[in-house]
Amino acid sequence: MLLRTALVAGVVTALTFGLAPAATAEEDIVAQLKHVPGLTVVSEGAAPAGYRFFILNYSQPVDHRRPSAGRFEQRFQLLHKATDRPMVLHTSGYNMRTTAFRSEPTQLIDGNQISVEQRFFEPSRPNPADWDDLNIWQAATDHHRIVEALKRIYSKKWISTGASKGGMTSVYHRRFYPRDVDGVVAYVASNDAINNQDREYDKFFESVGNDPACRQTLNDVQHEALKRRPELLAKYEAWAKANNRTFNQVLGSADKAFEMTVLDVVWAFWQYSKQADCATVPAKTASSDEIYNWVDKIADWSFYTDQDVLAYAPYYYQAATQLGAPALKFKHLRDVTNYPPSFYEANSNLPPSLRSRHDPWPMIDVDFWVRTQSSQMLFVYGANDPWGAEPFVPSRRDSFTYTAPGANHGANISQLVPADKEAATKALQRWANVSAPLATASKALSVSEFDKLEDARDRFPR
Repeated sequence: MLLRTALVAGVVTALTFGLAPAATAEEDIVAQLKHVPGLTVVSEGAAPAGYRFFILNYSQPVDHRRPSAGRFEQRFQLLHKATDRPMVLHTSGYNMRTTAFRSEPTQLIDGNQISVEQRFFEPSRPNPADWDDLNIWQAATDHHRIVEALKRIYSKKWISTGASKGGMTSVYHRRFYPRDVDGVVAYVASNDAINNQDREYDKFFESVGNDPACRQTLNDVQHEALKRRPELLAKYEAWAKANNRTFNQVLGSADKAFEMTVLDVVWAFWQYSKQADCATVPAKTASSDEIYNWVDKIADWSFYTDQDVLAYAPYYYQAATQLGAPALKFKHLRDVTNYPPSFYEANSNLPPSLRSRHDPWPMIDVDFWVRTQSSQMLFVYGANDPWGAEPFVPSRRDSFTYTAPGANHGANISQLVPADKEAATKALQRWANVSAPLATASKALSVSEFDKLEDARDRFPR
């Protein structure tokens, strides 16, 4: 997810509220928020019609097992509609955007919404930071405490949602605190249950889309970019020097960052592009400038510089220690790569001090729970999204999985075939105890500045 930094100027600033009796439903929402212990209203800003929009902080223990060991301020936003409407808990999985938006479930149930920043993403990072406290249980407990705090105001049904790592985060919260919410809508959530078993990803790239020629062209231009390493690397190093970009804190060299970026392009193409975009892929006979510029457009040469990749250290730390990450074989590139397969892993994208060993049990536990004990869970995947190659498989207890044909990492309910769209919408509205004509729900899904899900900028350490 790209960090949004344009905080709307607020009319309410830095009000920290202490213990007080619960507010009545008739009170202004600010007055009600004032009664929540540990909550700080940072600002109020521009909101969609019918809403009020707040940036909030909530005081959290650094370690929920040792509440006395220190605290940090966790940032989240609130879109307030009415206390008699359901609430959507949006888990970003990354930083929190600072402008108002409505997730798809919020539109479909016409509800309130909070969107929570993941712990250890700046500024929601303890100081000093003990990175052992960054794990899925601690993050789930962050969300649990926020839900408990706000249910005194928003007592109707709660739905959690998120896209990509945000969707994964909503699954983990549901696993540890299944009674916090009444349903989960997880979009494009990857389930790397056994980290070193990644055959499904290679199989995906052998069949994605319906055009073998497109897949071959992508492989060819990726190979050609690495084959032209001396020329393209010189351009990359010149760009980095001109833009004060460095490589010494994380990857260690421009050559490593160059290779990482080129290895990203085929995955990134299918993650963010559509089948129709195959026509824009340059041939292997294209000029070096054309190939260089296309790689930049698809995979972004800036990402593996110190200045960019360090912002995603919490994600890579979680991928290295618990979440796991895809590991592709890249058979078609073996004659043009400079580094061994062990280099292409999450730890390579972390400063040496944060590199850690992987613990396989948390993902095995979550996968088993989702398959056998989960309920009221709805998963949406895109047929052309590589992150869906290893999906969650929910139990049959009022839970569902839908796949949007031809969709990428931005798949949502609105992109499902009509019968699936109707079934998914009805399930969500039933969980939220609301009713709305499907025609109205469909109309609410028009793309606007408020209704885009978090653009989870997931990279794929191999």
